Amino acid sequence: MRLVIIGAGFAGMYAALSAARLRDIQGVSPEKLEIALVAPEPTLVVRPRLYEPKPETLTAPLQDVLKAIDVIYVQGSAETIDTRTRVIDIAAAKGVKKQLPYDRLVVATGSRLFRPNIPGLAEHGFSVDQLDDAIALDRHLHGLASRPASKARDTVVVAGGGFTGIEAATEIPSRLREILGKEAKPRVVIVDRNQAIAPDMGAGPRPIIEDALRKLEVETRLGAGVTSLDKSGVTLSTGEHIESATVIWAAGMRAAPLTAQIPAERDNFGRLLVDRELRVLSVDGVFATGDAARAPCDDDGNYALMSCQHATRMGAFAGNNAAAELLGVPIKPYHQKAYVTCLDLGEAGALFTRGWERKVEMVGETAKKTKQEINTVWIYPPRAERAAALASADPERVTDL
Repeated sequence: MRLVIIGAGFAGMYAALSAARLRDIQGVSPEKLEIALVAPEPTLVVRPRLYEPKPETLTAPLQDVLKAIDVIYVQGSAETIDTRTRVIDIAAAKGVKKQLPYDRLVVATGSRLFRPNIPGLAEHGFSVDQLDDAIALDRHLHGLASRPASKARDTVVVAGGGFTGIEAATEIPSRLREILGKEAKPRVVIVDRNQAIAPDMGAGPRPIIEDALRKLEVETRLGAGVTSLDKSGVTLSTGEHIESATVIWAAGMRAAPLTAQIPAERDNFGRLLVDRELRVLSVDGVFATGDAARAPCDDDGNYALMSCQHATRMGAFAGNNAAAELLGVPIKPYHQKAYVTCLDLGEAGALFTRGWERKVEMVGETAKKTKQEINTVWIYPPRAERAAALASADPERVTDL
């Protein structure tokens, strides 16, 4: 029997850990139940931190962890999935193609930034979405030091006033002062079509976010969108033109395109619709998890978000359940009632909320310490020691905040 997991992000990593954990509990050998993880590199990109400086350091190796739990790593990118024959076509290194049959499949391919067809966006826009994007932005910011001072050089526009946009915008002032000198006065402008900043955070946390933006002198242009970009900057739907050499796009996510290979219904974000056990509806043998799945996480009508917090726990349930079906043991309905947010606010600290109603629990430096612990400890892979790695993936305990 073979269980294949596509993706080495948070959901894919925990799917592998959890499937191996159940196999170990059931006393089944790796030869009887083979678990394989397919990804271009055996590396976890610590994506929630890509708004920070030195993004090239924000990865964690997975090879030793996978070896410790007897999970086979298959290097390559899944190109096509035939759910009828249960075969995956993989593009490996140097143009080599190979096929990998499966008995159960876990789609954990994550998400990508949605880039609309705005004139100049592809040519002049930056992002903190993927590792290569964040590295390109970091190199660009360092390159500003070789340019003469000007409004455009010292101005950064962030398109998107949600979680990612706010974290990127509030980190930029200190990053630019580090690069341009302590006397530099960077200008940062957040542009968002909504009438309020951080629309998904709700009214409770908003005054704290607004106060942090004021302290950092981050401007906002609300109720406005970006209509075009060029070398000189951005033009907004209001007609305003902002001179800027750096435009960071942070407006919207979509499930990775591979979900389209599964003949099943998807939501407006491209996520596969799944049941409470994370099985893809109407397609036998396929599970979806993390940002690739639209999953109910309680009985109150809440659905998992495209976040590391949800991806880790969803991955653990998906891996467990895919292995459970093959081993003929009971599966576990995914549930995640605990939900917190921890929003980095740069030099203004951070904001920690609990529950879907976003009740504020911590602010400022206290919340900042929690954010740093989350970013540097909690979301990293377990150590490459078999017992510890398997113990970390109990679905009922993963991300149980």
